[in-house]
Amino acid sequence: MADSLFLPLAAKSSNAHSSLFFRNCPSPSRLLPPKSSSLLLHGGEKKMSVLALSLYSRVSLPHRAAPIRALDSEVPHPLHKGSVNFKNRKSYVEWDSLTAKFTGAANLPFLLLQLPQIILNARNLMAGNKTALLAVPWLGMFTALLGNLSLLSYFAKKRETEAVVVQALGVMSTFVVISQLAIGEAMPLPQYVATSVVVAAGLILNFLNYYGMLNATIWQFWEDFMTVGGLSVLPQIMWSTFVPYIPNSILPGSIAFVVAVASVTLSHSGKLSEKGPKFMGAIFGWTATLLFMWMPVSQMWTNFLNPDNIKGLSAISMLLAMLGNGLLIPRALFIRDLMWFTGSLWATLFYGYGNIVCMYLLKTISREFFLAATVGLIAWIGMALWRDAAVYGYNSPLRSLKELVFGS
Repeated sequence: MADSLFLPLAAKSSNAHSSLFFRNCPSPSRLLPPKSSSLLLHGGEKKMSVLALSLYSRVSLPHRAAPIRALDSEVPHPLHKGSVNFKNRKSYVEWDSLTAKFTGAANLPFLLLQLPQIILNARNLMAGNKTALLAVPWLGMFTALLGNLSLLSYFAKKRETEAVVVQALGVMSTFVVISQLAIGEAMPLPQYVATSVVVAAGLILNFLNYYGMLNATIWQFWEDFMTVGGLSVLPQIMWSTFVPYIPNSILPGSIAFVVAVASVTLSHSGKLSEKGPKFMGAIFGWTATLLFMWMPVSQMWTNFLNPDNIKGLSAISMLLAMLGNGLLIPRALFIRDLMWFTGSLWATLFYGYGNIVCMYLLKTISREFFLAATVGLIAWIGMALWRDAAVYGYNSPLRSLKELVFGS
């Protein structure tokens, strides 16, 4: 549909480990060897105390980010317990900085992806054409907003600055669209008011938590709230995708809500196994990722049922979606965040590039456009895998992927 918006998978999106290494460390002292340690220079004839190293040298010592297992995805990425590889120090720090910049750069394609819908809605509102806003389903926008808020909390907890910016931008741009829908009476007022309260609370709480100014109990309540909301929405959205081929029902969402509330309650009461709290913590981030991962599935299903609708897709929009999510892949791989890597790679392949493939097969884009997108995507992913293996001192990118999935 020409007036519809194909939502950016933000977040799926993106991160940045700050160049200030202390941000991700409980204590700067962990970066230093014991006081008695020394460095030998020129065959051991001269010694220099480690404590005489400059502040810059201490901050930039490239302790490797340990692989984050699925159940530990919500934990701020820890430092590798092994020794520092001084030979690869410079390339490691440079790649750390570059992956952070890639994540920050993802804001541009995501913003460009959302702006056309905002402008179109504004024009329709000024022209008094409120009916046109019905083409944008408010429930779909709300789902995207919930996903952005969940990932914002996830990355704020990990102190991934650029990823926090990406998700915050996604929250605000989506909320602008939702506000336009409410003004055009395409979204019920009570639901809009409730959404506004959640958005305002989410932005404030995440800001306070990022800077360490929030009470732990309040933050836990927010995480529980978002966990229950995400777990309730996800199965309902998945079920609704295949209506009318299956009966229209709110049963999946209702069952998921009861299970989510019971799980959160049991987790706090200590009645779950030792891994129970970890599992609930991981669900917080994974639910948001799965919400975004389902969007390409829904779009591809729509393309399958109504091939003619593919003509309403914008090739530029799909390219921007592929670019935005693709820029997040190197960072997710570098810090060994399986959840983030999975969501970003999935969105890149199945949302952006997947729709480009459909458009090419149905001859709505040129062969040159398709080949350029294909070559560019393969080259980018190949470069990310090769560079990651190089800075970690591995002989094969397969070892990076093995660490990512199974841990060290």
